[in-house]
Order: sequence, then C-alpha cells, then structure tokens
Amino acid sequence: MFNLYDLEQLSQAGISVEQAERQLQNFRTGFPYLTVVSPAAPGKGIRQLDTETQTGLVQLFDNWSGRRIKFVPASGAATRMFKDLLETKMALAKNSDTAISNDSAAFFASLDKFAFYDELKKTAAFKPDDRLAVLNALLDEAGLNYSNLPKGLLLFHKYAGGARTAFEEHLVEAALYAKDAGNVARLHFTVSPGHRSKFAGLLKKVQSQYEEQFGVTFEITFSEQKKSTDTIAADGNNRPFRNADNSLLFRPGGHGALLENLNALEEDVVFVKNIDNVVTDALKAETIHWKKVLAGLLLQLREQIYHYIAQIENNPDALQLKKIALFLENAFCITLPEVPEKEYAPLLYAKLNRPLRVCGMVKNVGEPGGGPFIARDADGSLSLQIAESVQLDLNDPEVKKHFNAATHFNPVDLVCSFRDYKGGKFDLLHFRDPATGFISTKSKDGKTLRAQELPGLWNGAMSNWNTVFVEVPLATFNPVKTVLDLLRKEHREN
Repeated sequence: MFNLYDLEQLSQAGISVEQAERQLQNFRTGFPYLTVVSPAAPGKGIRQLDTETQTGLVQLFDNWSGRRIKFVPASGAATRMFKDLLETKMALAKNSDTAISNDSAAFFASLDKFAFYDELKKTAAFKPDDRLAVLNALLDEAGLNYSNLPKGLLLFHKYAGGARTAFEEHLVEAALYAKDAGNVARLHFTVSPGHRSKFAGLLKKVQSQYEEQFGVTFEITFSEQKKSTDTIAADGNNRPFRNADNSLLFRPGGHGALLENLNALEEDVVFVKNIDNVVTDALKAETIHWKKVLAGLLLQLREQIYHYIAQIENNPDALQLKKIALFLENAFCITLPEVPEKEYAPLLYAKLNRPLRVCGMVKNVGEPGGGPFIARDADGSLSLQIAESVQLDLNDPEVKKHFNAATHFNPVDLVCSFRDYKGGKFDLLHFRDPATGFISTKSKDGKTLRAQELPGLWNGAMSNWNTVFVEVPLATFNPVKTVLDLLRKEHREN
C-alpha cells in the first residue's frame, strides 16, 4: 500500500507504518458507538454540593502545599469566531450597498464597545464610516489580522487600565487559584507553531506587570501538537488520499492529540480549561471558588483511593472488598461485572489505580458538544463518560431517549491527578480507549476525503480514568464562540 516515498514521508512525520495501517483500517471498519445506559443526572452520576461541603473542600485545597499547574489548549484559530463578518466582508467587496446580516449589523452598532476598538482605530486601514474598511482593518493581515490569530491573542476585555487578551485573563485566573505555597503560578499553553513566538512576545510584555499586581511568580511553558499525532486521510475507497503530487495527506488528529502534551506534565494537580472560557475581574470570584471546590474534592478522593489500594495490598477480607466496591460505586458510579472470586481483588485494584479527574458540569443550555453519561465499558462494568453526539447511535430509539433526557453539558472544566499511590506518574496513553475516534467526510481538490480524529481529550482519551461529575453554576461557563459574545455582560467590566 505504501511506496518508498510514502515510507519516507511517514518516517519524517514520526508515524509508524503500523499506525498508518491501523488508521486506514479504522476507516474501513468505523468506530463502535458508545454503549450508553443512561444520562448522568443529579443523584445519579452528578454531585450537587451544599455550601458546607464546598467550604470544607476549599479549605482542604487552600491548605494543600503540592505542585499544581493550569493546562490551557490555546492553538485554535479564531476564524469561526468571525465567520459572519468574513462573509459580510466578501459581500461588501462585491457591492458596498449590499444588505448585511443582523449579527454584522449588531457588530457595527456596538463597535466602540469591543476591547479591541482602541487598537483597531490605530490601524492604517481603519475608516469609521466605511464598513468594508473596518472589516479589513480587523480581519486582514495588514490590520489586526484577527481572523488568522488564535483566540488567546485577541483582546477580550476592556478595563480602566487597558484591555486584556484571553491569554492574560488565564494568567490572572492562575494567580488567584492556582498559585502554590511559594506564590508560584504555573501555566502550560498548547499553541500552534506559527503563533508560538507571538504568545512568547505577549508574555514578555505583560509578565512583570501581572506578577507585581498579584504578588506571584509565573512559570509559563508552551508546547505544540506533535506531528506524530496527525492522522492519515483516506479517499472514498478508504485507501490513502493522494495530493496532486501523489504525496500522502495528513490532517491534525483533533484535541485528542493533546493527550501527549498533557502527559508530559509533572505536577500533582492539573487544572484544564479552554482558552475562550474567561470572564472579567468583576465576575471571577465564582470561578475561583468552584475551581478550588473541584480541586479539594479531587484531593479528598485521591486520599481515599490510596487508602483502599493499601488495604488491597494487605490481603483484605471479603467485607473490606465489599466496602471498596461500594466506594467505587458511590464515588465514580463504577459497577463491576461478575468475575471469579480470585479475580475480584485484582479488578478492584485495577479500577482504583488509574488517573483521576473531577469535572464540572453545567445545566444544558443548548450548546453543541459533549455531555455526561453512564456507559457500559468493554469489560462489562459501568462508568461515567463524557460523550459527543457523534459517539452515540442516535438512530437507536433507546439511545436517542437517553440523549434527549440529558440535563447537563461538559464545559471543559476539569481538575486532574496523574499521580499513583506510590508517588509515580501514570502514563496517560495507557488509559485511553482507541476505539473512540471520530470519522468525518470532507473534500479536497474535487475529491472525497475521509478524515479521522483521535479519541477526544475529555472523551475517549480519558475513557479509563476514574471520573467524578459535579454540578457547577452556569456563571462559570462563558465561552466566546462568536465576536458578539464579547458584548455579553460576562465579558464587559461595566
């Protein structure tokens, strides 16, 4: 299937022939659907914590002196954020008097309200009374170039002392809930190669300012998605897709590829949050509170896991094993399959000795994306999983019923631990489910193209983790999907 030129191309990308062949086989066989038993809900998979419990968990985290870090996927371009404006720009270029969409009209009507307005006015192309000139100044390379930059580098919020990018808001957040006992706040951003220098330049410009303002020292690291996590594309016959020069076509493996970046972190506790989910200082208190609540619960559960593993290593009796099984069920909704008696303790041990994540869940308000479910695993046990709609067979009436009954949504608000009971670090690549990828159909050069994504970072990539879902307020979830979202009160200081 692969010629000498293909083998050289695979080698340069760091992709083995076996990997490529396995991915092509996935195109032929497809990925199995997740076996959903029910949606997770309050009282059945989603915890609702009372005020007293929240206070205790915050104190637990505040008194903990271990190393922690905030992990922020920040590599995505903001193109979709400006989709409507880009279409309007094309229309105005053809006819300056053309009617524009309601969203574009709202953008022009509130132009001076955006945090980037002062910078926009400084561009040579800006003409306040010329709609096309305004869009050129905002979106094109000769202006602010916002349609080609990642969201992290866009000015999101306006303050009396100046505007902040999403990147800067994450620095501020980390200073407020992720600093350690030595007042060191660590963050790791995954960025695209073409934008890494811009992130580094922005950090150099603002780091000392925020360190002085919040009394912290930042340790900031960056990484890029590895080329070896790209996936081979297939044609309509599920054979390798060929470019015009007959070379193989590879595509990014989706956010699941970032599991390798996450796996490289050494800290005891890792906060995970998307780059565009930030708010102004006036509304940060609730976010800070709930981050500490989730982290405190993680530490509490981890200590219990270590305790039960120690019991298993000391030849527990049947009653102790039953208590451990009950803990797995109460803490993580894990129900074990029937196994021979001699396999019971090893099975309990295997279920306990895994990476741990505590995930905030918000009430569903119609956002696209994954939700919390109770699913049946390959070994017959039940567990909590975050699933995207593409992972579910919505043609099955029973699955469709569970999907429609889901009450909560995954806002990507995670606190994780990769530390085992001996103090070592789990290899996260051993705990993903390779059968949870995604396949989509696209086109290139007039030909059908099939693309494959790796198991999603908070979906199949974390399938074999111990998982807890906690209901968090909707106020902690404020993503910026379109430029008009920046006009919402959560992104306005006044």
